[in-house]
Amino acid sequence: MINEELDFTDAKMLREKAEKRLNEKQKKESGALMETDVHKLLHELQVHQIELEMQNEELRQSYEIAETALKKYTMLFDLSPMGYFSLDAEGTISDLNFTGADMLGERRFSLINSNFKLFISEDSRPVFNNFFKRIYTSNAKESCELLLGYNNQPLCRVYMEGVVTEDEQKCLISAVDISKFSTG
Repeated sequence: MINEELDFTDAKMLREKAEKRLNEKQKKESGALMETDVHKLLHELQVHQIELEMQNEELRQSYEIAETALKKYTMLFDLSPMGYFSLDAEGTISDLNFTGADMLGERRFSLINSNFKLFISEDSRPVFNNFFKRIYTSNAKESCELLLGYNNQPLCRVYMEGVVTEDEQKCLISAVDISKFSTG
């Protein structure tokens, strides 16, 4: 009966039947392939999600480590009993800690971009200028003692040490109030 339905001599009909079978076969294979492709894609997405979760965890841990270090060094810098100043080559204050601001008798953030030399007493300016010049020319740690003062008002006697950063842009100065140890 099958042979009666198919006339193998009719090329047009034979072609139509072959295309119909091929389409049915492709649909079956396509369904199987699509299912396989979906499984592969799902697997890849799941692997990628786990990779992202692992990266996220690593970033979170790095963030926590950075936060801990920031707190530690903020406390070390800001709350130190010694004044810290960062000055540019002209003597402009780019950063300072709370103790440094107390030594200068001003609020910390109002001192940013002020010239540090304004807070050196008139008598101590030559000492500071020499100290500041030596820091930039020697590229070594230098020190001096001087009197901080503003508008002819003495603030305190300090022992200072300073160095220039490697890029020679900033001068880092530490200052210790030695007023109670000084006789002059």
